[in-house]
Amino acid sequence: MKAELLQSSSPDQTKYEVAEEQGIPLKKGNNGDLSTRDAGRIGGQIGGRMVKELIRRAQQQMEQNQK
Repeated sequence: MKAELLQSSSPDQTKYEVAEEQGIPLKKGNNGDLSTRDAGRIGGQIGGRMVKELIRRAQQQMEQNQK
């Protein structure tokens, strides 16, 4: 994926980048016509990356505390 969570200009911008990569027509404002499946595809990509990054940071901190 091109959209990297930590390299995006903002969390809001990340969701638009992920949607574009997935071919999902996400627009600013009301997206009431967006299917639940498509909304989940966007959120799942973002959430998965956030969890991985939080785990990585926690592991780094634990390693530093053991030194």
